Amino acid sequence: MDALSVHKALGDDTRFAIYRELTLATSPISAQEIADRLGLHPNTVRPHLERMRDAQLVMVETIHRGTPGRPQHRYSLAAGAPGLGGVESPAHTLLAGMLAAMAERAGADSIDAAAIGRGVGREAVAQEGVQRTAPGACVATLLRQLDRLGFDPSEEQHQDRSHIAFLRCPFRELAEAYPELVCNLHRGITEGVVEAAGGGMVERFQTLYDRDHCSVVVRAEYPRRSPDLPEEPDR
Repeated sequence: MDALSVHKALGDDTRFAIYRELTLATSPISAQEIADRLGLHPNTVRPHLERMRDAQLVMVETIHRGTPGRPQHRYSLAAGAPGLGGVESPAHTLLAGMLAAMAERAGADSIDAAAIGRGVGREAVAQEGVQRTAPGACVATLLRQLDRLGFDPSEEQHQDRSHIAFLRCPFRELAEAYPELVCNLHRGITEGVVEAAGGGMVERFQTLYDRDHCSVVVRAEYPRRSPDLPEEPDR
């Protein structure tokens, strides 16, 4: 099972809580039972179960009671679905938060975070073996890297510019607590990828607290043409 698809499916706090209940259950349980345990409405729980079912994390059993009315659906983990140890745990979140707090206390600022991020972005492109190619080709590399990190990027093109929205932020909790460090770390990663892939530049990066939040605009860069040199006269 693809680790990235697992993290995407369980990146939402509510889905993670539902998944935890399914992991702890000793037999298939209904959406109503899950809702009761979490203090939610069943109509809130069902779409999350379907999302996890689409990701092949959950299986559903349909029970026909032999009486009028809808059959009952009972849910359980699909074969091969990871246990709680295979997904991001509260301990990892706590560790990331402590490291961010240490960095801030040590005096790290937005410039430091962006510099670290650019190095990470450049290294990711080097590992992917991307060759610097045509103007704007860096966008495809950036989309792959953002998707790998779990940002669910969505691109819209406008002439020589690509507007990429981040439909999900895997760093959101940390970004809300340490926006200067975390958002600039993300900005640096984006800039490093575009710089290493070539053919474009980051024109605008919008953070969690900007009006057009959580997005980046990449502009294609075309090589400058040298003026034609006059032909030398025949001798």
